[in-house]
Amino acid sequence: MDAQSRRTFLKCAAGAAVLAAMGGKGYAMDGKRPNIVVILADDLGYGDVGCYDPEHCRVPTPHIDRLAAEGILFTDAHAGAALCTPSRYSLLTGRYSWRSSLEEHVVRPYGSPLIAEDRLTLPKMLKEHGYYTACIGKWHLGFNWPLRQEDGSVEYAPDNVFIQQRYGDLVFELPIKGGPTTRGFDEYFGVDLPNSPPYTFIKDDRMTANPTDRKTINDRVHWGPEGPMEPGWRFDRVQPTLVDKAEDCIARCAEGDAPFFLYMPLTIPHEPIAPSEEFRGKSGISDVADLILETDAAVGRIMAALDAHGLTDNTLLIFTSDNGHCSYTGIMPFQEVGHRVGGPYRGYKCNISEGGHRIPLVARWPGVITPGRKSDALVCLSDWMATCASALNATLPDDAAEDSLDLLPHLRGQTDEVREDVVVQSYFADVLMIRRGPWKLSICAGDGVDRPWCTEEGVPHDISDADALAQGRPPMQLYNVVEDPGETRNLIEAHPDIVEDLLARVQDYIDRGRSTPGPRLQNDQEIRLRIEG
Repeated sequence: MDAQSRRTFLKCAAGAAVLAAMGGKGYAMDGKRPNIVVILADDLGYGDVGCYDPEHCRVPTPHIDRLAAEGILFTDAHAGAALCTPSRYSLLTGRYSWRSSLEEHVVRPYGSPLIAEDRLTLPKMLKEHGYYTACIGKWHLGFNWPLRQEDGSVEYAPDNVFIQQRYGDLVFELPIKGGPTTRGFDEYFGVDLPNSPPYTFIKDDRMTANPTDRKTINDRVHWGPEGPMEPGWRFDRVQPTLVDKAEDCIARCAEGDAPFFLYMPLTIPHEPIAPSEEFRGKSGISDVADLILETDAAVGRIMAALDAHGLTDNTLLIFTSDNGHCSYTGIMPFQEVGHRVGGPYRGYKCNISEGGHRIPLVARWPGVITPGRKSDALVCLSDWMATCASALNATLPDDAAEDSLDLLPHLRGQTDEVREDVVVQSYFADVLMIRRGPWKLSICAGDGVDRPWCTEEGVPHDISDADALAQGRPPMQLYNVVEDPGETRNLIEAHPDIVEDLLARVQDYIDRGRSTPGPRLQNDQEIRLRIEG
């Protein structure tokens, strides 16, 4: 352990001693605080995991399947959004992403931090209770980048600019502000996003190498635009390197007395489609399927690391995905072998349909979660903020985690229900859907996108809202997703009372700035529902 890490551990241990002297305030109900590990896959669909669609899944996922057998498998779990940046925001803040300043899509290359510096995050909350916190993997929530201007001066990318700013002219010598270590993490190692520049690793607030080379669009790995790149950079070594770093982190944490929180957002099976040598061609389906194999293997390595250091029994281990399977990286090879990337659900990443945001979610916590459970409870990734606070007997402030509900009683088997409803965004922050019971109201006419994402011949394309309206479709869609998981029968005209009730609930959550009890709060942007026609 290096000197800086040792000092941090000693500080955390001192904090734990203070908490103990206060009579155990902040400790879990059984008197012992669990380690918490969250593994977040990137673009892994509901049907891409064997235990979720065993009759159709053609890509073996033995490690994730074992994790589910040793814990709980959620069948009705949802990301906060149907795409990357906003779903990560919801997970780390306990707040619906459509309340944030991001109006659409994701934070672009060199985009600003999406999480406000003064907002309580999951790692900040855990640090307040003596945890050591580490983030290893894909951040994609923005930085304040040091950029050299045309006149030679250097300025940091300002806040609230989420569109692409500049490629190149990045000042290597200066720290990068606004990243994970300013949002609650003691340490960070990873990439902003693997398919955009700068193509190099970031450690805490510095690039690990000067990206003096340049990626071109003619590279063998063509996913990603041109931009500054570290000499010798290999896309197929990014994820293996991150798993190595996570194993090292677990080993260091095992030496300390403080509990730890490891957030591990994987870079796969997202593009660049560059499986490492060990997995290249192994699936017999496609490079994307090879990456799903590699995703499962990463989970297995983390499970093995916890076992090796005697940490398994006191660790809450969560595996999930940030959204549904991506359509534009190649769907046809999966369809040819009968693999359903979204299981029985229609749609892909970016879609408001179920395949865009219904995700695999499994959790293991020995002594708390009974092994082999399957839960049909409606849950959201935003719920882990309140759940972790509950596990520590901690009280969240009124202005934090405003859309997070406590899963702990459900994990302990004390109740079958968690939340009455969930509100999820599509590609756009103002294109929402609400689920309540079997009913799902999509407040748009199409798939919640502005253009088709899937371009393969023979594969159903996404339909934009404008095209759907032009075809004469109703401006909203109501489905019973229990009876009709493929969302084939729009019942909007048959149940006006249900539509009215669900619309009123969404509007109430918008107006109050929260969906949980508490004082009224402000959203970061004005949300006006797109009800046209």
